[in-house]
Amino acid sequence: MKALMDLLAEHQYLLWWMGVGSAFVFVISLLSLPWLVAQIPDDYFVPKKRRPTQWKARQPLVRLMVLVGKNCLGYVLLVGGMLMLFLPGQGLLTMVTGLLLIDYPGKFRLERRLVNTPAVRKSLNWLRAKANKPPLI
Repeated sequence: MKALMDLLAEHQYLLWWMGVGSAFVFVISLLSLPWLVAQIPDDYFVPKKRRPTQWKARQPLVRLMVLVGKNCLGYVLLVGGMLMLFLPGQGLLTMVTGLLLIDYPGKFRLERRLVNTPAVRKSLNWLRAKANKPPLI
């Protein structure tokens, strides 16, 4: 126990910065969530497969850079969320945000299943109504 206390005292600045980072991610996610939900097209989850993005044909290099950056950020948030399960912070929220950013097989099916949960759909449609957007189909 004393070794743990010594380790924490030795790295107190690191814990402080992790707490600041956690608070920053929490505030940014709370502020950006309503805007992001309002940006989803109302028929986005209707098809069984994800529609191809317009960037694929137009800007392949920019798309690749955005894809790499988005996945890197997703992995950082996923690992940070795992750490926040044991340290101060919003671990589960950070992990879910990371999982939504990372590209992996079956992601769209998982998103559809999650959105079709009545409580989640009700919450998303409430946020969309606040932004004067139609409910998700």
